[in-house]
Amino acid sequence: MTPPYLALPPTDRVLSPRTGWTRAHWEAVADRLLDALVPHASPGFARVLPPGRGSWSGLVLDGLEGFARGFLLAAFRIAGAGGEVRPELLERYARGLASGTDPASGEAWPEITDCSQQMVEAAAIALALHETRPWIWDRLSPGVRERVVDWLAGFVGKRTWENNWMLFQTVTEEFLRSVGGPHEPAEITRGLDRIEEWYAGDGWYTDGPGRNFDYYNAWALHLYPLMWTRMSGDEGRAAVYRERLREFLGTYQHFFGADGAPIHHGRSLCYRFACLAPVWLGALCDATPLEPGRTRRLASGVLRHFAERGVPDRAGLLPLGWYGTFLPATQPYSGPASPYWAAKGFLGLLLPPGHAVWTAPELPLPIESGDVTAAIPAAGLLLHGTRHDGIARLVNHGSDHNPPPPAEAADDPHYAKLAYSSRTAPDASPDAFRRGVDNHLALLDGDAVSRRARVHPLACSGRQASSWHEVRLPGGEEARVESHSLVRGPWEVRVHYVTAPARVAVREGGHAVAAASAPETARGDGWALARRPDGLTSAVVGLYGWREAEVAAAVEANAFGPRSATPYLWSPGDPGVLVSLVVLSGDAVHPGALREAVGVDVQGDSVTVVFPDGDRATVTPAAR
Repeated sequence: MTPPYLALPPTDRVLSPRTGWTRAHWEAVADRLLDALVPHASPGFARVLPPGRGSWSGLVLDGLEGFARGFLLAAFRIAGAGGEVRPELLERYARGLASGTDPASGEAWPEITDCSQQMVEAAAIALALHETRPWIWDRLSPGVRERVVDWLAGFVGKRTWENNWMLFQTVTEEFLRSVGGPHEPAEITRGLDRIEEWYAGDGWYTDGPGRNFDYYNAWALHLYPLMWTRMSGDEGRAAVYRERLREFLGTYQHFFGADGAPIHHGRSLCYRFACLAPVWLGALCDATPLEPGRTRRLASGVLRHFAERGVPDRAGLLPLGWYGTFLPATQPYSGPASPYWAAKGFLGLLLPPGHAVWTAPELPLPIESGDVTAAIPAAGLLLHGTRHDGIARLVNHGSDHNPPPPAEAADDPHYAKLAYSSRTAPDASPDAFRRGVDNHLALLDGDAVSRRARVHPLACSGRQASSWHEVRLPGGEEARVESHSLVRGPWEVRVHYVTAPARVAVREGGHAVAAASAPETARGDGWALARRPDGLTSAVVGLYGWREAEVAAAVEANAFGPRSATPYLWSPGDPGVLVSLVVLSGDAVHPGALREAVGVDVQGDSVTVVFPDGDRATVTPAAR
């Protein structure tokens, strides 16, 4: 059997010429995901525990997570159908609410305590209850409603983590307020007030203090405030949130390849199509620059992308990984039911079947009409996508997921790399992390490999972005790397200014490409490449300051396949100014020709790059 591993309705190439998918496909996937959870539920349905590695929260809370996240998906399915769903779907979750709040059931949920996983799941349950109020909440017995209120009310007076978790308290206590339960008005608005401090601009928030720019903007920081306004009716705040979401979506649409693949960057990637939450939210709240047909084209492309690559799997489940199971791309807080945060990606089901997002013909994405470039200055992120191969690429000069100084900064392969894409993932196994080859400028001092921990953004506009980071060498010596990226089509030219002792060698890697079989590799004078069997090619070309080129191979290190390869450049010491060309393309790549066609003129610290079309760009280091 080949994917998709579920029965789907016929495609409609008139309504959806790009994907063929309709609302019926979304309902079919939702139903398959929900039904697949049933064999893994406790007798009272209060805990749902699919197979997979447990989280650090333990099996009891992993089971609560399975209930709550499944309930959120069920809520969108139920509400979107006006309650006209199979009766057993309603019964399952009503029964789970009764059992989970009954101390005598043997399945009771632990009470909510400070900074506990129960907070995350309480917010999901509160949202689900709000959206299904006529079909579930209003039909619960008075005793069950009282017990649910008592359990959710455990949130009142509790402390949350200083990040998106503050919004869990907002929506949970808002639901309590709406049903006459205990709540604290100051706690409802506390998280909303706090995200004002985290709003960086350009539609982007940082997830707590620091530079935490990732998909949590999509499935948390935009989602919960606007869903709260649906609960509270606060039009003043809603207007602010809508405008920010509209601006966010203007660039966020470029995070997706033409094949529907999201750029593989950041944490909690096992949530997969949860990244679609703000796309649907924009249509739901009249806060999107995207036409209805483009909204559905983007969303259906992503869901179809994963379905055609075996997600959900043969059992109808969502494994911990990207396509199949791949634990190095997960975090220890993720358990076997964590991927069901993907429920947020089904938010569009709340829009009625007659809404334009379901009835308007699909429109092409910008990347399907031409090459795209989009800068997000507030986040230090630069996007460039190419029409001919449909690849979306992210150049990172602003996101590091570290707390602000003086806290210690750490390296993370899903944040610290210079670039990410919709067709590649960083090598993330422990050994690959230690070697640190792909999309990294590494200083090599003996056996020590430097890290890009805290990223200090310098500039991000047009087709250029830059940042610097500090390196502490063995023995306590300090070094500095300043990096500039210039993007043109599938190319990224990197200019590095390295201040380090003359003994220190330098290595620069391109994108890691991965597949079931080992990628083909090749090397030449000042260049190296790795090519997947499907033609996806990663290449690096030394334009100035580099001595050698090689390819590093890895096994079981990459979310895209068990065999990966990364081309890299190397210089033995006294680095100074270095210029490289990094290429990721689905087309044929000829590194030797590119080395001859891209000109570089270095005059002291001034570097002028001349592209094959005659376009010129000059880079100079930032003032210190």
